[in-house]
Amino acid sequence: MRRPLAALPAAALAAMLPAAAQLGRAPAHEPLELIHVQGNVYLLAGDVANVVVQIGAEGVLLVDSGSAERAEDILAAIRGQTDAPIRYIVNTHAHPDHIGGNAVIRAAGETLAGGNIFIPDATEGAAIVAHENVLHTVAADRAVQTDAWPTDTFFTPFEDLFFNGEPLRIEHVPGGHTDGDSIVMFRRSDVIATGDLFVTTHYPIFDPDAGGDIDAVLDALNRIIEWTVPRQLQEAGTMVIPGHGRIADEADVVEYRDMVQIVRDRIADMIGRGLTLEQVQAARPTLDYDARYATEYWTTAMFVEAVYKSLSST
Repeated sequence: MRRPLAALPAAALAAMLPAAAQLGRAPAHEPLELIHVQGNVYLLAGDVANVVVQIGAEGVLLVDSGSAERAEDILAAIRGQTDAPIRYIVNTHAHPDHIGGNAVIRAAGETLAGGNIFIPDATEGAAIVAHENVLHTVAADRAVQTDAWPTDTFFTPFEDLFFNGEPLRIEHVPGGHTDGDSIVMFRRSDVIATGDLFVTTHYPIFDPDAGGDIDAVLDALNRIIEWTVPRQLQEAGTMVIPGHGRIADEADVVEYRDMVQIVRDRIADMIGRGLTLEQVQAARPTLDYDARYATEYWTTAMFVEAVYKSLSST
């Protein structure tokens, strides 16, 4: 039986760190920029995992909170745009580059309604919303202080929230990246925040030894595509904000999904013909994509091995 996908290999988690930090040096931080996407939604971009910010008459909602070391900078960037109270933080999953700012940003906010029984002071500060598997993961990690834990969790396939004049749907998409991933759909602004279920910067990161599955990665990408509607010639329309990388649209997600599907099918064919992992690696099934998606922290060899293990176990 597979273990829940609660964590990824250390090399994969290094994908979320600036290069200087990976080398043990104090990184020189880039300035953060709040970019208007469309409707009520902004992207806080810089040398952090993408932080999505919704601003309206009722206050501020964040999707993810970035890293702990940049929390004050993230808060300052938001305050440079608005003094409205921060009401919600929605966590797409439990990795530290996405939830590290929870405690600082939560403390600067004000909750509209009380939280649940897990956090005694949940009525103070912003509410933190996430799938319950995120809570299970952070509660098992002694390095995560309780102020950073989710205060409002759900275990159903999705959670609805109406804020700043628009409905939000927080949909749980398990198994591809972690067991607690969610995508967040801003239905009036027509923006989707995917967390690390979709990125534009590297091959999909997942760990088959901890329950990760390449077919679940594809299911997640297809789920995102189902929710996107292009405006014209397959461009624009629904905007998609990945966990890392640039703002995208449906065509970008389709291109990424097709890459993953092609690589998956190539390796599946090789497995069906009896090739070993070493033989698959030597055949270079990702050659035409490596220049775009291979990185030092999640290499071609690591990705191919993960796909091979995932398909070999089914």
